[in-house]
Amino acid sequence: MNNFDFDVIQRSWVYLFKTGMVFTLELTGLAMFGGIILGTLLAMMRLSKFKTLSLVATSYVNLIRSMPLVLVIFWFYFLVPYIGAWMIGSNQPIKVGAFSSSLITFILFEAAYYCEIMRAGIQSIPRGQVSAGYALGMNYWQTMSNIVLPQAFRNMIPVLLTQTIVLFQDVSLVYVLSITDFVGAASKIAQRDGRLIEMYLFVAVVYFVMCFGLSLLVRKLQQRVAIIR
Repeated sequence: MNNFDFDVIQRSWVYLFKTGMVFTLELTGLAMFGGIILGTLLAMMRLSKFKTLSLVATSYVNLIRSMPLVLVIFWFYFLVPYIGAWMIGSNQPIKVGAFSSSLITFILFEAAYYCEIMRAGIQSIPRGQVSAGYALGMNYWQTMSNIVLPQAFRNMIPVLLTQTIVLFQDVSLVYVLSITDFVGAASKIAQRDGRLIEMYLFVAVVYFVMCFGLSLLVRKLQQRVAIIR
């Protein structure tokens, strides 16, 4: 421990949190919001009576969940510019940017996991409530938006937040694209000052404290929002 230079942490913690952690939290929040919306739509498609919609959603979820995230990150980082150029009819790949490409990747990837969570939440609502909505003259979308989804979201809040904690950890993989997230910022300082052990140990401690603290909050929230049946 005498060889540890803890002063490097004191000199760089402002940069680590102001630049790296802010980026990590921003990407996590936006990916969570987009992933839940897309995941809810996919869940409704999977539960649809139309076999085509159900098959498309099921195939998408199974495909995404069977691939490693780091591979998906590379695919979208290199392919999205060409896909965008094809969509607008351009001869040159469009400039998407590392942040936009990462955001698209995480939304599409996490939507597959949020889909399964929301599907379980929707299926946990008794079918009698759906029938009651139809009896009141509501159509499918009105029944889902006014009766089923509010209860499903309440049931699934703890699980959704747990998946978001996993998303927060997964965001560190954008480091492979040389993006300055929290891990990327720590890596730059570690290589600059030759203090890899100190910086990566500090990163591990920060992730542990944040994720463990959030897990405790999720556990308490689960006890408060649980619906007594």
